[in-house]
Amino acid sequence: MRFTLPLLARRLRPPVAPPEIKVSELTKKYANLPEKYIEDATRGVTYRTPRGINYRPKEQRTFKNYVGLERPWAFESENEKEDINYSPFVEPLRHWFFFKGDRVQVLVGKDAGKQGLVELVIPERNWVIVGGLNGEVESNKDEDGYIYSYAYTERPLLVPSQVALVDPGDLLPTEVEWGYTETGDKVRVSVRTGRIIPLSKKTEETHQYKSPANYVENEKDTTAANMKVTFKPRLTTFEMEIAEELGITEDRIPKKTYWY
Repeated sequence: MRFTLPLLARRLRPPVAPPEIKVSELTKKYANLPEKYIEDATRGVTYRTPRGINYRPKEQRTFKNYVGLERPWAFESENEKEDINYSPFVEPLRHWFFFKGDRVQVLVGKDAGKQGLVELVIPERNWVIVGGLNGEVESNKDEDGYIYSYAYTERPLLVPSQVALVDPGDLLPTEVEWGYTETGDKVRVSVRTGRIIPLSKKTEETHQYKSPANYVENEKDTTAANMKVTFKPRLTTFEMEIAEELGITEDRIPKKTYWY
């Protein structure tokens, strides 16, 4: 079989790497971690040039293109990636309508037609975990192969083909779109009936508290009293500010300088 040069180059071309999966804002909000920590935990530096004027600053990083049930910065996420031999492609969604605490209805599988509450949201994979539905029973075995326990685990459901939001008026599945109230608040609206689907109080939960009002500050927290703006922008240099604080007046006249 004969190949032309462009066709042969196309066959020898390496496969296209999947794009980097970015951590969603919902995941960051629930984790309540610094942005820098999440960025360093989700990407690792494999090589970095030494410091010095004779070296061009450059580094190579590895991006995580797989996100599973574990959070990207968790230690279990590395073990989860080792068991997977592929990097999935995720369909981009223009709008996200599913949040923790929503009542949804399963559309596929053995639990089709049943309703439950969303326990976990994974927007990086378009997944939701519904409590008590779409589960699997896994057996735990010892070294000799004997089963000593069973574990029930909910498997993720794909949004929006495998799960749908429930209209609070008639408890039937419906399509949803974003809308605005007369006061300018952004709300979810049922396409079929026009009713507003409110967000649950569970959307306010983070890894540290279930409600912001019930959180007790500790000694390592930055209190609201300390959140004061002390910097005032001025057209002065650092040396000029130090001289002003020490009461030093500058009476020298600088010479003219020219730039070519």
